[in-house]
Amino acid sequence: MTTRTREIGWLVARRLAFAVPVVVVVAVGVFLLAAASPFDPVYQYYGVDVFTATEADLAATRARLGLDDGVFQQLGRWLSGVLTGDLGTSRSFRQPVGRVIAERLPWTLLLVVVGLLVAVVLALVAGTVAAWRQGGAFDRVVTGIGHAMEGIPPFVLALVAIAVFSLGLGWLPVAGLTDAGAPATFDQVARHLVLPALVLGVSQTPWLVLHVRGSLLGALGEDHVSGARARGLPERTVVLRHALPTALLPFVTLLGTRIPELVTGAVLVETVFSWPGLAEAVVTAALAVDFPMLAAISVLATAAVLLGSLLADVAVALADPRVTADG
Repeated sequence: MTTRTREIGWLVARRLAFAVPVVVVVAVGVFLLAAASPFDPVYQYYGVDVFTATEADLAATRARLGLDDGVFQQLGRWLSGVLTGDLGTSRSFRQPVGRVIAERLPWTLLLVVVGLLVAVVLALVAGTVAAWRQGGAFDRVVTGIGHAMEGIPPFVLALVAIAVFSLGLGWLPVAGLTDAGAPATFDQVARHLVLPALVLGVSQTPWLVLHVRGSLLGALGEDHVSGARARGLPERTVVLRHALPTALLPFVTLLGTRIPELVTGAVLVETVFSWPGLAEAVVTAALAVDFPMLAAISVLATAAVLLGSLLADVAVALADPRVTADG
């Protein structure tokens, strides 16, 4: 085992050890915030049926769900269940939390992965061309749009996209995984995925485009790029084979730091487009003060953010020997 491999191994070990208390703090925080909510979980559990339920029914349901216990007692019961592989029962979906996650996680991963690919492709193409043609019309347009879109939240983009491409032009469906009553075939899912994936990807693009442009402009001024130009290499070769690889190293790190924004954007996009993913379940669970569901999803999202950051740092450390793996 080389020294570099050991350094990266220690980096992974430290990050994993740090992740455990972070995940526990997040779970406790979610329980405390949910406990401070003014909503009564048993009312959310019954829904409209609460108006016909008797006080005895409400009391029995409250006792069965453990709502009469203190928040720390509920938290302790949930944590002990997690250690044995039982995430509890979702009050809002009325089925085991593990089953809800298993049914919805694939759709969220599909949306997030496609949205991230859209963002990366757009950022690399637009950012590279803008830096290559610095000061030109394309550079000014891309830079202006990038700065303008930094403050636009994903749900605004989603509503505009629905108004233009669904209601106006009629090219794409408004929402859902498939048409009403249709099976979840590849064609159906792909057609319904286009708009939410584009919105999610485009919403993440401004920071990535501006970063690629700035990083590539910095790389174009480095000595090894000037040396490549001095050797008479074509400008395309200088940019794509000498400057761009140098500029992509910090871009990988930036992708890792954008994962929290990607998760937040997925929540908003899934809600607007009624995409049946895990992020949309967050809203349902929050409205129902669903402790077990909220805690499980929050822990899962936190783990995804920590894992994404770790993978980005490991990728940079493997690609560039000059980077110190001490984070």
